Amino acid sequence: MEFAAPALAVADWRRRVFALYQSVRAESDPAAAHALWRAGRDDLLMHHPASPVPEDERAAYGGAPVGEYRPELRFDAVIDTEVKRDRWEFESATDGVIPFSLIGVLHLPAVGDLDVWWLESYGGGIFVPLKDALAGRSTYGGGRYLIDTVKGADLGGDLGAGRLVVDLNFAYNPSCAYSPEWTCPLAPATNKVDVELPVGELSG
Repeated sequence: MEFAAPALAVADWRRRVFALYQSVRAESDPAAAHALWRAGRDDLLMHHPASPVPEDERAAYGGAPVGEYRPELRFDAVIDTEVKRDRWEFESATDGVIPFSLIGVLHLPAVGDLDVWWLESYGGGIFVPLKDALAGRSTYGGGRYLIDTVKGADLGGDLGAGRLVVDLNFAYNPSCAYSPEWTCPLAPATNKVDVELPVGELSG
């Protein structure tokens, strides 16, 4: 694939991510959806011009290491909106300050609580990062992403009823895990859990 400008490559990457998650949501079997997601993400990481994997490393890159699917780590979770309003601002080296507002919290049994953030920049979006007890060892030290709707990472859920599908098996590394050329919002303290989660994308 070749594009006239890097911006068009990024736009195509996002289009493909949106399509991938649409296919994931349409699959009734969560394990099959996970396999679909894993294959689609690997294809993008290995072959797409906008991949965060540095271009000179892609030929040798064999895909992201991903843990085995564990169905007990999938939740149809209610967003608890009875929270004190909060604001989080991430200082980006390339995009300035990225502002988020707290809109709720997810209470995940045997895992812990995760804050649900709303991106206040143009367009907006739901953002749920995650940092588990394996961070810095077998998962990325800065934490991973579960939901990032502005980028297409959306597993579904009845938003009218205040619910989100939260499947920890789909946790993935932000682009900055691959290259320092990328700047990514990393999980704040309120999105850190004390359990080990060897699922989703792992460290290489």
